[in-house]
Amino acid sequence: MAGDAIVETRGVGKTYDGGVEALRDVSIDFPRGQLSTLLGPSGCGKTTLLKIIAGLIPPNAGEVRVKGRKIDGPGPERAFVFQDFALLPWATVLRNVAFGLELRGVPREVRDETARRRLAEVGLSGFESSYPNQLSGGMKQRVGLARALAVDADIILMDEPFSSVDEQTRRKFQEDLLVLLRHRQKTVIFVTHSIEEAAYLSDRIVLLSPRPGTVSRVLTPDIGHDKDPDEIRRDRRYLDAVDEIWQILKQYVT
Repeated sequence: MAGDAIVETRGVGKTYDGGVEALRDVSIDFPRGQLSTLLGPSGCGKTTLLKIIAGLIPPNAGEVRVKGRKIDGPGPERAFVFQDFALLPWATVLRNVAFGLELRGVPREVRDETARRRLAEVGLSGFESSYPNQLSGGMKQRVGLARALAVDADIILMDEPFSSVDEQTRRKFQEDLLVLLRHRQKTVIFVTHSIEEAAYLSDRIVLLSPRPGTVSRVLTPDIGHDKDPDEIRRDRRYLDAVDEIWQILKQYVT
């Protein structure tokens, strides 16, 4: 395993049926305990790469190693937070959060207690008996995050988790996520289309080129996350990171 990388991709390529090449020769290390963002133009293969790392789809070329071992499918050390929530409509919030533990055979009393703690962490205490159709989009996304936290995976994979909520809710989610990660010490691989979101959240930003996606640049914004959120957004390093990312990406759009 390279350095302190917990996830490594080596020469990963993916071509879909019909000959659409989504990724080509992607080799990148993801350091333990950091939030790394995949960013790039639409169609560059960000979500495809995330799903390959999750073991949800196989690559056509190359391999992914997690903790030094080649993966060939999902594993308990990885949890996925979907863009579209992926909640069970017939199950309560509590059971949705406990579902991963249920699949692992954890006794009901233990998994329900764990689910309650995780719901409290994401600010949803009191909604244990609610159903997904009774929740706002933002609340559904919090349930999805609580479910990922409940299984206590070392690696959390997040596919544009805040894209379906309004800007105010999105900012609050970003702030809450950073606070949560300070206490939980997880490794996060995060997909977004937002330059500002990437600059605000990330320890590292992996820029992918247009399809077929390849690693174009890796940036380290070096923005301290222990400051007031508004102060971070006024920080010169944050503003410079946003500008640097835009200068790179606008070459692809034009």
